[in-house]
Amino acid sequence: MSEKKKKKRGGRAKSGTLMMIAVLLMGSAIVRLGIDAGPAIAREVASLQKGGSEHEADSGQLKSPTMPSSAELQEMLAAFKEREAALAAREAEIEDRMKALEIADEAIEKKLAALQDAEEKLKSTLALADGATEADVARLTTVYEQMKPKESAALFEEMDPTFAAGFLARMRPEAAAGIMAGLSPEAAYTISVVLAGRNGAVPKE
Repeated sequence: MSEKKKKKRGGRAKSGTLMMIAVLLMGSAIVRLGIDAGPAIAREVASLQKGGSEHEADSGQLKSPTMPSSAELQEMLAAFKEREAALAAREAEIEDRMKALEIADEAIEKKLAALQDAEEKLKSTLALADGATEADVARLTTVYEQMKPKESAALFEEMDPTFAAGFLARMRPEAAAGIMAGLSPEAAYTISVVLAGRNGAVPKE
């Protein structure tokens, strides 16, 4: 075998050995990295899991107060129903009062209408009575004027002085003078005083 071939084989053996050593060193480094990184990764994963569970717990604690329990919901519904029943009773009471007020108003209006009707009828009756009285007095006055003075004087002698003075005030002056001449002095004086008093009460200009 030539010397060149021996050199080539020796170089290949050395390079192969170096390659083997390099591979072994790289494997060892990877193993050490895996050994060292494993706990760190495990710790990181555990931390993430713990943080997630704590976040879920915190979220649960934050959400739990906003979610009432079944008993609380039942109490709220019962309170709402009680309030609704109270409002319904109050509305019914108000409606009953309104109806009572409407009935009272209708009764008052009917009574007022009846009173107004009665007042109008009373006014008409009084007007008729006044008219009839005035007509009767005027008619009697005419009758006394047409009677003879002595006959009229005899009637006026028996009358109340105020009543007799009323008739004499309506008569014509000459008829009234004839009746006064036929009266007794006492009756004539009394009737004259009444007539003077009535005329004195009349306002002067």
